[in-house]
Amino acid sequence: MALATIKRGWAIMSQVNFFWNGWEPIARILVVGTLAYISIIFILRATGKRTLVSMNAFDFIVTVAIGAAFGRILTARQVVVAEAVTAFMLLAVLQYIVSWIEVRWPAFANLIIAQPTLLFYEGRFLEKAMRKQRIRQEDILAAVRKKRISSLSQVEAIILESDGTLAVVKKSESTDDSALERLKEQIR
Repeated sequence: MALATIKRGWAIMSQVNFFWNGWEPIARILVVGTLAYISIIFILRATGKRTLVSMNAFDFIVTVAIGAAFGRILTARQVVVAEAVTAFMLLAVLQYIVSWIEVRWPAFANLIIAQPTLLFYEGRFLEKAMRKQRIRQEDILAAVRKKRISSLSQVEAIILESDGTLAVVKKSESTDDSALERLKEQIR
């Protein structure tokens, strides 16, 4: 019984092509991959700059889904270009609809987009916010160094932005810090 199972396993393995399956699959990948790639470029250009800038969670999901669809069309023989382009279009339309709603209804925007978080303000690290956002002090200091600032005494605030980047705001002569107004409410 065990010998028959082993023989069947070898028979199946001998039918699997590990290294070469002919020119047809290679040609298909080249043609379909090129057409799918061109369609992604046109779709992303048509949907506007928003799709290509720093991403919120929904934008990230759309990007990953487009990548997965692109990978699938390259490797799955049963997926044709028209189906892949339809999938790309669907994802682009969904992204457009979500961003359209997001701009018009702030409550919806708050639901899908993370709000900026103040991590450092007026010379002190805001430990509670740092723990909540899982940001280490070393990450904050690295962001300061990237801005070519050598001392925290030159920094007014450091913010974890909605797109996951760290914004470093230098101290200024101006007393108007209106860009930080809503964020300062987090520490009150």
